[in-house]
Amino acid sequence: MSAHTDAVTAIVLAAGAGTRMKSARAKVLHEIAGRSMIEHALVAVAGAGVHTTVAVVGHDREQVSAAIAAHDPAVVQAVQEEQNGTGHAVRVALEALDAPPTGTVVITYGDVPLLTAQTLAELLVDHRAAGRAVTILSAEVDDPTGYGRIVRGDDGAVLAIREHRDASADELAVREINSGILVVDGPFLDHAVAGLRSDNSQSELYLTDIVGIAVAEGRPVGAHVLEDVWQTEGVNDRVQLARLGHELNRRIVRGWMAAGVTVVDPATTWIDSAVTLAPDVTLLPGTQLLGATEVGEGATIGPDTTLRNVEVGEAATIIRTHGSDSVVGARATVGPFAYLRPGTELGEDGKIGTFVEVKNSVVGAGAKVPHLSYVGDADIGEGANVGAGTIFANYDGVTKNRSSIGRHARTASNNTFVAPVTVGDGAFTGAGATIREDVPPGALAVSAGPQRNMDGWVADKRPGTPSDRAARESESATTLEETGE
Repeated sequence: MSAHTDAVTAIVLAAGAGTRMKSARAKVLHEIAGRSMIEHALVAVAGAGVHTTVAVVGHDREQVSAAIAAHDPAVVQAVQEEQNGTGHAVRVALEALDAPPTGTVVITYGDVPLLTAQTLAELLVDHRAAGRAVTILSAEVDDPTGYGRIVRGDDGAVLAIREHRDASADELAVREINSGILVVDGPFLDHAVAGLRSDNSQSELYLTDIVGIAVAEGRPVGAHVLEDVWQTEGVNDRVQLARLGHELNRRIVRGWMAAGVTVVDPATTWIDSAVTLAPDVTLLPGTQLLGATEVGEGATIGPDTTLRNVEVGEAATIIRTHGSDSVVGARATVGPFAYLRPGTELGEDGKIGTFVEVKNSVVGAGAKVPHLSYVGDADIGEGANVGAGTIFANYDGVTKNRSSIGRHARTASNNTFVAPVTVGDGAFTGAGATIREDVPPGALAVSAGPQRNMDGWVADKRPGTPSDRAARESESATTLEETGE
């Protein structure tokens, strides 16, 4: 073996077809907990201290390559034009490097999303401490059908990995299985994959055959048994995707509860991998926190709330709300039945209330939009109050225009602000007003004319209707009261 160095190379195999997914999307791009499976693999190897990562792509490589580059442009990509087995994929990966690896190589897969950086780090430590050429991540399972078996000698030393199709009856009875995840001495790996042969039932180059090569050359081989079998499980269809997604979510939720977050109903609470929660956050039933959502200390989210990429301040409350790419300030309240569209910013102590939709707008500190309103492309100043039924008419059929409401302004119910328009600080508007021109600070703006009552209109235009009868009865009652009869 080569002398130990700190240089660790990771090879992530992601060239498979994934036909059982029955999807136009590449298998490794299907998501659980807010990340594609390939992203989970790349995050795991990066967290284990890898210096160079090579991803092997093949089927749907345009999709997969774009996703890898978007996640980390530094990842080296190797194309496996024909899928001739895992040994061939590793050979392609090594050829993509500027030089053969001199340190340690971690080999993992793009479809094992529960594998953690901690497990890979422990595997590396075990491999180095034992001075092995090859260390296999293995697990004992109740039903090993379909998995390669770990074949050990009488002394417990690993002799080979036998693929299920090629295993003897005695080997098929073995419950210790190969996860497919290996740590290998770099120079030995480069030498061993060059000597692989395809004389097996699949006529493929099996990476697992490097174990037999190492044993034949007298190099030490071992297995690191992982008790957490979930981490070794791969995804081949949507049933498995959902199963592993549910398990990963269970672990994420449990982890946040251990960190001081109250989750009232873990079974209906979904939290993505990149979400950040402070202590004493409370999540009520039916809550989904997605993307890069951050929730500050003491905030309460839910019930029945979905937030994606939303920043929530301390002690804020968000009830029955759908929000994305927005900011909610400390102690602010949102909902119920609110819709926060991208670009929404709600200041400290502010309120976005019931049946309010906000888009690309700033609602200042202490400002309130309590109910039944649409706020689009607007700036609402500190302490302002927007009346019920208000519409910011921001689109003129060609362009979007912006409006602003001044500090401590008071706008009445059923107002329409035809953008672009500015209501000054401390100004008021009348009920039902349509505001088309700027309102000076401290002014009152009204747009409706004086009310006119047309007596007898119902009797003239709607004779014989229930309304007509009710009006006549009311008139008769009034006449009787006036005459005293």
